[in-house]
Amino acid sequence: MTATDFHTFLRTRRSIRRFKADLIPDSVIEDILTTATFAPSAHHRQPWRFAVITESSTKAKLANAMSRKFQKELENDNLAPEEISRRVMRSKDRILSAPVVIILCVDMSEMDKYPDRHRKKAEFIMATQSAANAGVQLLLAAHAEGLGSVWVCSPLFAQDAVQKALSLPETWEPQAMYLLGYPTEIPQARERKSIKEVSKWSQTSPDV
Repeated sequence: MTATDFHTFLRTRRSIRRFKADLIPDSVIEDILTTATFAPSAHHRQPWRFAVITESSTKAKLANAMSRKFQKELENDNLAPEEISRRVMRSKDRILSAPVVIILCVDMSEMDKYPDRHRKKAEFIMATQSAANAGVQLLLAAHAEGLGSVWVCSPLFAQDAVQKALSLPETWEPQAMYLLGYPTEIPQARERKSIKEVSKWSQTSPDV
């Protein structure tokens, strides 16, 4: 694979939300997770944790728990009942229709401990950034396997509900959810901001 080929591969990953019903072999899931763990992490502590859900009953339990939390928040936002119902059902359907659901968690138990608030916060941010690195590699590994996937951050708004529904260890703090499956379609790339809009060069900028 040339550098151009690899850049093309990276740029052709898409966020996929609709999947075929085909099952994903456990060996493929394990390969994806293994690749995810080769991401860089703060102090090389590897604070990422993965809860893998393939059983329909467990997906339903997770979807119901998250939906209850979601519905309460939408009600507090004073949305119309019809709109609340639509959003909640869409959220549930996405989880239930995905062949594989992976909850990415952060575990702070092996990270450095500090007495002051400033460094505690910095250490937690480093851990969550580490987990995010693993999440990106997970998405790219799924892409390499011909799978579609999407990153969903809704567990951040329902951490207790997710932890309880999946009986996760107390030290596992849910951060994100990844839905995986064989895609029914591949969407076109969405517009990206130009490099000029999102970068600042300390020397003469290249003509980009």
